[in-house]
Amino acid sequence: MSIAETATAFQAYVQEMLHYQEALTLMEWDLRTGAPKRGAELRAEAIGTLSSQVFRMKTSDQMGDYLEKLGQVSADLDEVTRKSVREMQREYDLYRKIPEDRFHEFVVLASKSESVWEDAKRTSNFSLFQPYLEKIVDFTREFVEYWGYTDSKYDTLLDQYEQGMTVKQIDPIFTALRAETITLLQAIQNAGQRVSEEGFRRHCDVASQRKLSLRLLEQMGYDFNAGRLDETVHPFETSVNRYDVRVTTKFLPNDMRSALFSTIHEGGHALYEQGISPNLIGTPLAGGVSNGIHESQSRFWENFIGRSREFWEYNYKHVLEVFPSQFADISMDEFYRGINYVQPSLIRIEADELTYNLHIMVRYEIEKGLVDGTLAVKDLPEIWRARMKEYLGIEPDNDSEGVLQDVHWSDGSFGYFPTYSLGNIYAAQFAAAMAKALPDFKEQVRRGDLSQIRDWLRQNIHQYGKLRTPEEIVKQATGEDLDAKYLIAYLKDKFSALYGL
Repeated sequence: MSIAETATAFQAYVQEMLHYQEALTLMEWDLRTGAPKRGAELRAEAIGTLSSQVFRMKTSDQMGDYLEKLGQVSADLDEVTRKSVREMQREYDLYRKIPEDRFHEFVVLASKSESVWEDAKRTSNFSLFQPYLEKIVDFTREFVEYWGYTDSKYDTLLDQYEQGMTVKQIDPIFTALRAETITLLQAIQNAGQRVSEEGFRRHCDVASQRKLSLRLLEQMGYDFNAGRLDETVHPFETSVNRYDVRVTTKFLPNDMRSALFSTIHEGGHALYEQGISPNLIGTPLAGGVSNGIHESQSRFWENFIGRSREFWEYNYKHVLEVFPSQFADISMDEFYRGINYVQPSLIRIEADELTYNLHIMVRYEIEKGLVDGTLAVKDLPEIWRARMKEYLGIEPDNDSEGVLQDVHWSDGSFGYFPTYSLGNIYAAQFAAAMAKALPDFKEQVRRGDLSQIRDWLRQNIHQYGKLRTPEEIVKQATGEDLDAKYLIAYLKDKFSALYGL
């Protein structure tokens, strides 16, 4: 078989695998957005069958044969095929290097672990979860040895979510950001100037919230002919295919901010997927390149646009239009200040824009310690409380609000948390570069015209999918390597003005 024939066969094989994945994505979306409860168990079985088929195709001898043959002639392949081979090789290595019996044992443990975590969180009893987490950590360390590492074992895990990122890169970035954030937080607390959020605790009917959500998505440039908005308990965005990118949000009758910012956040994710070049359809490159870059898009729209004064100078009239009585006594300035209040909280997902990164750093430092063996699982509740006290000035009274609040560790998702803060750092750097390219950036937002902003993101980030690495995308879009100084400057400027510092 010639190189061209092998490449064609490889592409057809991958496309078949992606068709199974598309069916899986649609089934999972349906399960999370209103599928009949009685059908959940049978649906889960069907999802398991298709998931096993995708796994077998990713790790089959046939896939290995394609990767070996095409890898030997990489220089002779076109860019899309070459990068597709690289992407599938990453996934192939991830699973093939682990002995099948050990992987099976880990999967069984993880399924049990999540259920135990739920009980432990509900009863705030870390001791229930401890033996399972200890085994999860042991498996993680074992898997890292199979995968291999150079400087830090944690790098191998981090690379699965943020390709090319290392502890050596993250540590100084997080150290600088942490120090500046704590200093700014203390200054805000010492200023004694309170920003209230009480004005949002008012009944806002779901139908009107949906109307406002749809209007904001339309303004952002979301293509409703290639997507839809639905309601779910935990908001998410999912890409069935390039022309079917769906958004969900959560409506709370007594706090419209949930739907407001969930919609904008997930809309940012969706714009990324809708902006990927059609030339990548049918390849493993037709998706966001990394968790951090993907998060940068949702955070950019949610915070840098959606929580900006300019955005609400244009859009507050729409709030008053759908909620004329609820917000009649609240000025636009009061509304803007209310959506940007700062108050350290115990729960990560409830954290404000300033303190959110401190929550991530607590988790990042614990994960590194668990993976390199310098921290023991049994000590995590106390370590958690100490770090929260040091960074945010508060500590939980129980483990449910502390070390047990996130589900991620129950299935071994180590290396995932840092990408949330990386997303904030990427977003700030992209915003700074965009402001240089579009000098009237803020004026455009004030006019309600977000088209040039969306087009800049599409041209510099979205269109490439996984064709370029996160590092390459940042370098090309901003002319620099990743640097936290832009996020630090943004946070200082914004919150100093808000709190009169």
